[in-house]
Amino acid sequence: MKHAYIFPGQGAQFSGMGKSLYETNSAAKEYFEQANEVLGFRISDIMFTGTDEELKQTKVTQPAIFLHSTILFLTTPNLKPDMVAGHSLGEFSALVANRVLPFKEGLKLVSKRALAMQRACEANPSTMAAVLGLEDAVIEHVLSEINEEVVVPANYNSPGQLVISGSIQGINIACEKLKAAGAKRALVLPVGGAFHSPLMTPAKEELQDAIMNTHFNNPTCPVYQNVDAHPYIDPAMIKQNLINQLTAPVRWTQTVQKMVANGATQFTEVGPGAVLQGLVKKIAKEVPTDGIN
Repeated sequence: MKHAYIFPGQGAQFSGMGKSLYETNSAAKEYFEQANEVLGFRISDIMFTGTDEELKQTKVTQPAIFLHSTILFLTTPNLKPDMVAGHSLGEFSALVANRVLPFKEGLKLVSKRALAMQRACEANPSTMAAVLGLEDAVIEHVLSEINEEVVVPANYNSPGQLVISGSIQGINIACEKLKAAGAKRALVLPVGGAFHSPLMTPAKEELQDAIMNTHFNNPTCPVYQNVDAHPYIDPAMIKQNLINQLTAPVRWTQTVQKMVANGATQFTEVGPGAVLQGLVKKIAKEVPTDGIN
């Protein structure tokens, strides 16, 4: 019997996140204040009382979700994961949970990642779309026939739910073709750019130096990484996979399947919301899930 801890990514934020934790837990309060100092602005104030628009700022969104998840994990007693994984940004939270990254170092990398991704989005206007009710192989085939624009699979979230990423024109073309191929929905998402696509290459190059210059510890348990859904314990491999993640698809469906195949009998989501619990239920129907938020 193995207990898997999973950590959400961008999109899970909400106004008020972490506020009760800050007010009721002295250790959590100290972590939040450390974060304010590291980032150079009071992100805690934006998390607790900010508007949705303020929370959507990339420099805020990614660190905010990371902080909520990691501080919850670090201040909740008796959490002992046998394996960890995170969805996109959540992979950094997972690496704090299995002690590969100290809290402050993880936060610094997340902040650099957010700013690098924002610059890449501004340099290449782009977007993403959710495709529902179509097999992955059909989506992959349709996208492979669009040669004039960048458009690729980005998030394999669960069977029948795949997010695609690319240029604005490429996404529009793909949505029409996917609807014609039988998709129940192909909906453009309100995001700032084409995450997990070749259009994030400038961000990948920028983040690579920061990751390679950060010391990664040996983990206390395997991390199942987005790029190929396999478990890793070698810090050098974990680093390279984290770099490659920015331009590669998030293989969440395959990650959950692999964790179950390797003995996961319970999934606990740590952080804001319950999106990952819902995805796990679709992927591994017989495995119980819960959350700490």
